[in-house]
Amino acid sequence: MPNENQIEKEIQDKGLNAPRLTPDHIDSVIVDETYTNLPDGRTVICQLTLKNGYTIDGKSACVSKENFNQEIGNKIARQNAREKIWELEGYLLKEKLSTSKQ
Repeated sequence: MPNENQIEKEIQDKGLNAPRLTPDHIDSVIVDETYTNLPDGRTVICQLTLKNGYTIDGKSACVSKENFNQEIGNKIARQNAREKIWELEGYLLKEKLSTSKQ
């Protein structure tokens, strides 16, 4: 499965230049990140703070404590939180585009 940077390159290569979100834009709205391990020893919560102070949470968990790895848990929790930003920023962009046409 291609990652978002590969998809962005494909979009650019095809000359699709209409307003859109980019991975760089998503990264630019994140100003802080915090990771919390839950007491179960299997779950990580990543809280991303956006420029406007809004926070988004992502979670990762493994079934067996023996499989827990902090680095992997952090990556998955952050990725899950970041995916939510795409939806919110997509809504904001569409709102800006629709109000600018009125």
